[in-house]
Formats: sequence, C-alpha cells, structure tokens
Amino acid sequence: MMQNEADDRGLLDALVADGRPLIKLTGLALIGSGMFAFFLAATGHFLPHDIAHLGMTADELHTVAHGRLVHFMMHDRVSFGGSIVGVGVLYLWLAEFPLRASEPWAWWTLLISGVAGFASFLAYLGYGYLDTWHGAATLVLLPVLIIGMIRLRTSMPQRTSVLQVFNPSVVTSYRTAFGVGRLLLLATSACLVLGGLIIMTVGMTKVFVPQDLEYMGVAAADLEAANPRLIPLIAHDRAGFGGGVACCGLTMFLCIYCGRPSRSLWQALLISGTVGFGTAIGVHFPIGYLSFTHLLPAYLGALMFATGMTLTLTGMFTFNAESTTTARREI
Repeated sequence: MMQNEADDRGLLDALVADGRPLIKLTGLALIGSGMFAFFLAATGHFLPHDIAHLGMTADELHTVAHGRLVHFMMHDRVSFGGSIVGVGVLYLWLAEFPLRASEPWAWWTLLISGVAGFASFLAYLGYGYLDTWHGAATLVLLPVLIIGMIRLRTSMPQRTSVLQVFNPSVVTSYRTAFGVGRLLLLATSACLVLGGLIIMTVGMTKVFVPQDLEYMGVAAADLEAANPRLIPLIAHDRAGFGGGVACCGLTMFLCIYCGRPSRSLWQALLISGTVGFGTAIGVHFPIGYLSFTHLLPAYLGALMFATGMTLTLTGMFTFNAESTTTARREI
C-alpha cells in the first residue's frame, strides 16, 4: 500500500485478518496453560477451586497416602500440561505454514482437532466434577478458535470436503529410511490417540489402574474414606490428561500424513513430541513412580518417536520445496 493511500480497514479486520492470528492466539494460550500446569506441579500448589471443592488445605492433602497422593495428582497434571503444549506448538505451525498457503487439509485438521480437544471437557459428565476454571478457559478460547476458523474458511480460494485429510502429502516407499521413519511417526501418533482414549475412559470409570494404587500404597476405598470428593477430582485430572493426549496424537497424525515434509514440520514435531514424552516420562522419576509395566507404553512410544524423527530428518530437510500436495512424488 502506498503511503498516500488511505487504509480503510477496520481495527478488528486488521487484527484478525484471515483468522490465522486467532489460531496462533489459541496455540499460545494452550502453551501458556501447559506451562502454568508445570508451575503448579513444581511448586505443589492447588487451584483455589480444587481446595474449595475438597474442603481440605494443601497441607492436609499432603498427609493422605503418606504424601504420595499429591505426587500422583501432580504427575497427571504435568502430563496433561505436556500434551496441550504439544497441541499448541502444532497449532502455531499450522497457522504459519500450511494455512498461510491456504492448504485446505490444514483447516480440516484444525476443525477435527478442535472438536476432539474441546469435546473432551465434557468427560466431566462421567465423574461429576465440574472444573469451573477449566470451563471458563474453554468458554473463552472456543469462540476465538471458531471465529478464526470462520475467517480462514471465507478467505480460502477453494472449498473442499473433509475427505481432504485422507490424501497423503507424499507417496512413500517403505523401502527407504524416510518411508520407515514416517510410518513410525504415524504409528506413534495413532498410539497416542488410542492411549489417550484409554486413559480418558479409565478416568471416567475405574479412575485408577493397579500400579497407581500400588504406588500410593492405598486402596480406592481408603481415598473415599479420607474424602469422598477426592476420587472425582482425580478422575477429572485423569480424563483431562487422556483427552489432551488423544487430541495431540490426532493433530500430530494429520500434520504428518497431510503436511508436506519440511524443516518447519520436523521442528514442530520435535518440540511437540519432546515436550509430550519428556513430561509424561520425566515426571515419574522425581516422585518415585517407577513401575516398569506402567511406563513401558511411554518408553516404547518415545523410542518409536525418536527413531522416526531420526530417519525422517534428511528427507524432511531436503524435500523438494517445489513439490505440492497436488503434485506428489515418491520419497
């Protein structure tokens, strides 16, 4: 625009533009929420509404199960934080790269991921504890994402159906290192979706697996006797963690499957996966929850992810930049 030309855009139009700034804001909010969860866990603090719900102080909670109940709850919250940081990083990548290029699959990926992530909040119906802060954050972020999606949809040069997400970005030969690595990354993402759904289902029903109770040295009945509101709060944490993991895995899968291999995609996956697996595994060591059978799925997932990232490094960084999702080539 020439300096002497009037800028007739409204303030909202200028700030929101094609909707990508709102998607980035959503991603940053998710990352910030995850970092806040890390802070609370590291300092051993509980949110005011948690304390009000339980009718117990943090000091009183530290006396339950010889202090291991608090450690167990914090391990769920750290893992949940890692999963939503991973989703936030992928949202930033989607907004800055494929959505900047108006690639329709990226819009559908956001829609699918957003529905899965925000719908997981409704898991509280299975355990009866309504987290008011979580609900308020959902009510604030959801309109931001929806408005961003609407703006993106209207600015796209072409309209496509959800079937767009079934079109792979490249035709992959599984006789190559890149092909094997990409398959491992897709398998890791699918396992995250399955694992997240299992965690969420357990959180809404049984709440604990045997290793959890063995770590705390109590039975579920003991926790019920200590405070009948404890288990619904723990169930909320578990279900939220599972929903976050499933959403992260789903978003990652679609980004890998539909996204054109690139340095930026590899870097976004590296950050997302490292934070997710790093927190989910790493939090167990300082609290002493080292059950091998409990951690084995996470160990295997991290190994698959690390191997896949290593095998795809060269292919991601050297992929022909002129290739498009409509002119695919074998790699």
